[in-house]
Amino acid sequence: MAAPVTLPAGHPDRVLAELADWQRGVRAQFPILTGTGEAYLDSAATSQKPQAVLDAVQHYLTGENANAGRGTYRWANRTTTLLHDCRTRVGDLIDDPDPERSGVHLVGGTTEALRRVALDWLVDLLTDGDEIVVPAADHLANVVPWQEARDAAARRGVTVRLVEMPYEPSGDYDVAALAPLVGERTRLVAVTHVHHVYGVDMNVHRIRRLVGDDVVICLDAAQSVGHLPVSVTDLDVDFLAFSGHKAMALPGLGVLWARNRRGPRYEHRGWQGSPHTVGAVSLAAAVDWFEVTDVERIARWTVALGARLTDGLSRLRDVRVLGCQDSLTLDSAVQRRHGLVTFLHPAISAADLGFVLADHGLMVRANAHCQGPAGERENSVRVSLHAYNTVEEVDRLLDVLARLDASLTTPSYH
Repeated sequence: MAAPVTLPAGHPDRVLAELADWQRGVRAQFPILTGTGEAYLDSAATSQKPQAVLDAVQHYLTGENANAGRGTYRWANRTTTLLHDCRTRVGDLIDDPDPERSGVHLVGGTTEALRRVALDWLVDLLTDGDEIVVPAADHLANVVPWQEARDAAARRGVTVRLVEMPYEPSGDYDVAALAPLVGERTRLVAVTHVHHVYGVDMNVHRIRRLVGDDVVICLDAAQSVGHLPVSVTDLDVDFLAFSGHKAMALPGLGVLWARNRRGPRYEHRGWQGSPHTVGAVSLAAAVDWFEVTDVERIARWTVALGARLTDGLSRLRDVRVLGCQDSLTLDSAVQRRHGLVTFLHPAISAADLGFVLADHGLMVRANAHCQGPAGERENSVRVSLHAYNTVEEVDRLLDVLARLDASLTTPSYH
């Protein structure tokens, strides 16, 4: 009998085996997935919510619902405290090194957070000839606000140039090509932590080393917070934005974290109105859930599961995975995707393939992905995984695609 194969410690199959019991316990905490025959594979669009978050929301709405900062009675005071606690918990989650100087601002989502940086803070600092580095192949939410800042500056007679971030063929930032594009007129560099199409960590720690200590860096962390450990201390960015609904909280609430280190202190403009109190309750509960569940384990699971998916897709003749082609197989030694895998089928449109997969109980994103003007022009299918997704779901998706490929290549006789 042949000796059993011993897999390296970091091999995806070994990671999946080691975390199998943990993952079963995680999945059991999501009521929407209990007893369903469908596989939810669209977490990059919005995440499902664990029971702990649902319980926190129900307790608040049925036990102490009130507006914040507008009353002296117990429910109002408690709600004000909950908002403060939410900001504190978010700061803990992203490893805020100096909470006394920085700020966690609750906004509507990632897009609003980035627009506030552009229009509430940056635009008044811009002078004629300044430059903003824009990641034009990333999500539109991290492109359009900087265009709006340029246009707002132009209306007051200030000319600002947008410099397109260069990319490597893998989809990663091309830091070597970026170096000559950054100079003394660079005022802000906008970057993304995990790419919403290619699924890779964009290695933004390299950007700080390149631009030096004076340039402001704004980070879109919509696909990283809650998916992997995020440390603003290590990344040394000035602004960070993410959406609560992608981090297991309710829709309609996002976060803008501002360091207040480079340039004037960030402050919201205008009257803020009533805060999204129940959203803040849900986000604080989600942060607590991440702490108990362990974000590091979430990252290990989704990376390993994504590697299993890319390995299977690489064996299908008629499927092309977008992004780095050296990271597809299980034995790859290069950087892997963080649970986000996007692919094209040359014979079937993304929309049609999305309908086929939906008929098999597989819920994926199957169209354009709100990518910027320098991004992919073809519609594609995106599979996005989280801690509640299983090996069986990935294998089922691969089986459907394999049978589909076989049906396309089998000759028919009449």
